[in-house]
Amino acid sequence: MEPRVSVVVVNYNGGAHLAECVECLRAQTVADFEAIVVDNGSEDGSLAHVPGDDPRFRLLELGRNTGFAFANNRGVELARAPWIALLNNDAFAGPDWLERLLEAAWSRPEFAFFGSRQFKVEPEGVLDGTGDMLARNGRAWRRDHGAPAEPGVRESGEVFGACAAAAMYGKSAFLEVGGFEESFFCYFEDVDLAFKLRLAGYRCLYVAEATVRHVGSATTDETSDFQIYHGHRNLVWAYFKNMPPDLLLLGLPGHVRFGLRSLRYWSAHGKGRAIRRAYRDALLGLPGVVRRRRPETQRLRRVSSTEIARLMAVE
Repeated sequence: MEPRVSVVVVNYNGGAHLAECVECLRAQTVADFEAIVVDNGSEDGSLAHVPGDDPRFRLLELGRNTGFAFANNRGVELARAPWIALLNNDAFAGPDWLERLLEAAWSRPEFAFFGSRQFKVEPEGVLDGTGDMLARNGRAWRRDHGAPAEPGVRESGEVFGACAAAAMYGKSAFLEVGGFEESFFCYFEDVDLAFKLRLAGYRCLYVAEATVRHVGSATTDETSDFQIYHGHRNLVWAYFKNMPPDLLLLGLPGHVRFGLRSLRYWSAHGKGRAIRRAYRDALLGLPGVVRRRRPETQRLRRVSSTEIARLMAVE
């Protein structure tokens, strides 16, 4: 029997986090799923946590660190189900996580991708996020990140995009827009994917009942040179690749101001080399990004600039 949903977990030296992630999947109230663990050349023995006695679990070893985007795309290609659930190796799903996401997909067919209610593992009682937001200047963030996890703080509803640490996508929609942008390697690829899906007319629903606990930055520190570099470089590329022409021109002054603020802030906090490299490489790669706008993103566009602008925050 074909699975109802395929769960893709990308692993890179996940250690004990992967063990807990796997156990949480095995405890799901929905039993008819498959889980594809895509390993990016781990050297810490974490693959021993992939259960060999559970036929629902499959392992794809890539042999080297190919990045989050490439590895997820390879997992999706192997998936047999019409729905793809992405789960970070340091995200621990509540027992009815898949059930709640599938219920939302069945009851709300106007939506094609779905976000989860993410809690921080530490400190307890704090939200990690309730979906992704995007501003007209290109800045993106996880809504409610760091907010107290109080009952009713955020009910289910439409949001710009889903954080790919714990999200579900219709496979056909995911493939139609080309999946994750592999040149990003990691960071901001889920915002870029959400933007492409939005341009194509697909909508995102935040599902408050679908819960996970997320460690966050288990592989790389939030303030590491690696994250600063990839996050800011990819932000620029996503902005110029996806933003409709009229909104791009309107938002460009704000985009430049945000870049200058980022340069000042990170330089003042000892990360000047990383942030300068990010914007240097973003600018060097920009001609290629602009050449790909029409064939890769703008050709998919089925919604007006007004509709896209309505979904964005103003900064």
